[in-house]
Amino acid sequence: MKQVPGLDALFLHLETPEMPMHVGALHLFELPPGFRGRWINALRKHLQSRLPHAPALRRQLAELPLNLVNPVWVDVMPDLRLHVVPHTLEPGAGLAALHAEVARLHVELLPRDRPLWKFHVFEDLTPGDNGRKRVALYTQLHHAAVDGQSAVALAEVLLDLTPEPRELPAPGKRRPKQPQLGTVDQWRLALSEQAKQFIDLAKSLPASAGTLTQVAGTAAGQSLARTAKNVMARLTGGSKVKAEGHSMLNLAPRTRFNVAVSATRSFASLSLPLPALQAARKALGASLNDAVLYLCSTALRELLKDAGELPRKPLIAAVPVSMREAGDASAGNQVTMSSLSLGTHLADPKKRFAHIRAATEHMKGGLAALKSLMPTDFPSIGLPWLLSTAARAWGGVAERIPPVVNLVISNVPGPCVPLYLAGARMLTNAPASIVVHGIALNITVQTYEKHLEVGLIACGEALPDIDVLAAQMRAAYDGFIELAAAD
Repeated sequence: MKQVPGLDALFLHLETPEMPMHVGALHLFELPPGFRGRWINALRKHLQSRLPHAPALRRQLAELPLNLVNPVWVDVMPDLRLHVVPHTLEPGAGLAALHAEVARLHVELLPRDRPLWKFHVFEDLTPGDNGRKRVALYTQLHHAAVDGQSAVALAEVLLDLTPEPRELPAPGKRRPKQPQLGTVDQWRLALSEQAKQFIDLAKSLPASAGTLTQVAGTAAGQSLARTAKNVMARLTGGSKVKAEGHSMLNLAPRTRFNVAVSATRSFASLSLPLPALQAARKALGASLNDAVLYLCSTALRELLKDAGELPRKPLIAAVPVSMREAGDASAGNQVTMSSLSLGTHLADPKKRFAHIRAATEHMKGGLAALKSLMPTDFPSIGLPWLLSTAARAWGGVAERIPPVVNLVISNVPGPCVPLYLAGARMLTNAPASIVVHGIALNITVQTYEKHLEVGLIACGEALPDIDVLAAQMRAAYDGFIELAAAD
């Protein structure tokens, strides 16, 4: 029994029918030549053999008395008939039909009386150009159990490098099932954990105060220096020094994405060739993350401009940043969030790309100092009640509060080699993430083999034409290649 850490528990307490807190992906698989039978049966058999090595798939929630503090994880063996379920599409259905199914299924909450995951299997798809059978898999994993990096680690357990599944070493002995705790023992467990968290928090305060003082001093110094330069410029007849405009505290302009979300979703995916993108970003001396942000910025600018909705101020993206140490494959969340200007107000592609690169550098400098201040666990007495109430009320005020960010953009590194699941080769891997009240669009990308896999998910009422945004991203990709060639 282990109490759910504070950061993970936030995704439980904030979940509502309009804001499901699970992440997932739409995968397209190619079956091996001569495959017979139903792939869903092969998948269940494969998962059964990997469950001993995948604790994230065996963890179930158990609430403590009165739900006053965070629940605990208990280890169970899931019933794969409930977690791996079949779906049927109309004959000849293509990618658009799969996108519609993902949008429909993504708003279904995961039951909390079993481990928080579900796999949806679509068989009998149209064969590929080589005549081989194809199947699709849409996965749901609750964000309380995994973040982007730990989901990749889970995939490393489930996926193989060859069509023939590898033999994993025999797992160690599982702990014997713990006896059912009585109410008094449950409260003793919960309160002792809360006391430990209060002590840990108190120990961290002196170091945190020092870091905050340093950051505040740096910010004040920069502001003072800018003011002094402006004063000197006026005295000497020079021009006023402009602020950089990359502050993580800038407010965002209001857009169609900054609304209360409904219990509907729209979803689209695309797969972009990675080698050409890597060559282009290297030619421009930029990172792959800079290139991804440019694609998103350009696509959003064109979408809003064509609709007559482009704001004069640049759109601001929330960017998740992993806090994991190298080699840490544990389940749960170790991530914080920063914000970044996308330069959508700049029409010139070169200037927009330069703006994004400057913004990412500014963000990195701020995170380097603040990373130690981001706790992943903290006392939770009263939080389940407080946050659940706040989540229900959030939708009513989301459109009245000035937006801090317009959308979320996540970039998760993935494998560069082909992978297999239950004998089938994975062709695509399009992520599907979370939207919340006030932030109705999420763009998540992940590298896989020789492609950049892009998943776009939005509130179905805020962005019903999400396919248009996907088409704009493809056009932005072509434009980025041309930008590098011209440079």
